[in-house]
Amino acid sequence: MGLHELTLRNFRLFSEFTFTPDHGAITVFFSPNGTGKTSVLEAVFALATGSSFRTSAAGDLIKTSEQVAEIHGVLFQQTRRIQVDLVLTKGVRNTTKKMLVNGQRPKSRALLSEVLPLTVFTPEGVDIVRRGPEPRRMFLTNLLTDVNPNTADRIEKFDQVLVQRNAFLRSLQGDTPRTTQQKELDVWDEEFCEAATHIIEIRLQLLEKLRPLVTNYYHAISESSLDVGVLYERSWQGQLRDALRDALHHDMFRGFSTVGPQRDDILLTLSGRDARRQASQGEQRSLALALRLAGHELVRHERGLDPLLLLDDVFSELDPQRSERLLQLLPVGQTLVTTASPLPSSMNPSAIIDLSEALL
Repeated sequence: MGLHELTLRNFRLFSEFTFTPDHGAITVFFSPNGTGKTSVLEAVFALATGSSFRTSAAGDLIKTSEQVAEIHGVLFQQTRRIQVDLVLTKGVRNTTKKMLVNGQRPKSRALLSEVLPLTVFTPEGVDIVRRGPEPRRMFLTNLLTDVNPNTADRIEKFDQVLVQRNAFLRSLQGDTPRTTQQKELDVWDEEFCEAATHIIEIRLQLLEKLRPLVTNYYHAISESSLDVGVLYERSWQGQLRDALRDALHHDMFRGFSTVGPQRDDILLTLSGRDARRQASQGEQRSLALALRLAGHELVRHERGLDPLLLLDDVFSELDPQRSERLLQLLPVGQTLVTTASPLPSSMNPSAIIDLSEALL
């Protein structure tokens, strides 16, 4: 299983670029900064998720002065060949994305997760610890569908209900709901609470499995024995229905729902200290790596396959000791690595590619 061929056309800096990574070993992109190393990993990530780990603006992925960018990937699951194609087209106001899996539009992210689960490490990966809740919620969502693609239906159901409830709140324009509007709002609240219950349930189940793995990896990376906390934090107290009612006045003026799973968080602690505010940079980086490695192992355990591993300039951010410990902890399987610095001495890649030649 894994990525067997990747082709880029008018993507970021590349006019056209094709490569065939080793499906069971390490491929290194070793070239100066500004030669598109991260863009190659970004393209692989886009095939697996339909999005970028660097930007939310799809137009940024299209080469300057071009209108269309293409990413084509050939994957294998056992003996099954899978073709994934992503075409980005720049319009007057926005950029459209067309994704095909074996010539058919995927019905949900579940199909993409089933085809190409992956784990990505970037220098900005520490943001999952030090920033606000959004990176942690995104981590949960992506990991849920990688561990069990069937959870995508529950996630998409909640997202749909949230969008519709928010649209109804905006339609009130800050006015107190009339009788008929209140009845409609009650219906949306009922659907919201039901969908939210399902989302919270699968999140809690995931964290229960993830927690001991994070602890083990943190201890191995940091060579410390600190207590690691990975706790789910709701954005409300008491019953969700009561919290929705209490927040209605503010939500009508804001035009969106301020309580619910879309506002929840994961509290990460080290010996009781909030890692976001009270941990050192080294502790935060070790915890971020531990989260990614734990998620990777959980996918392997639950689905019996090795996700593709992407390491974007990770070793330049680590001291030599942590670099060597991370290498020892990396799982087997297909791995793509980018670097502008010398690799750790114990890394033995199957191929080293200089991307500066691809831009000529």
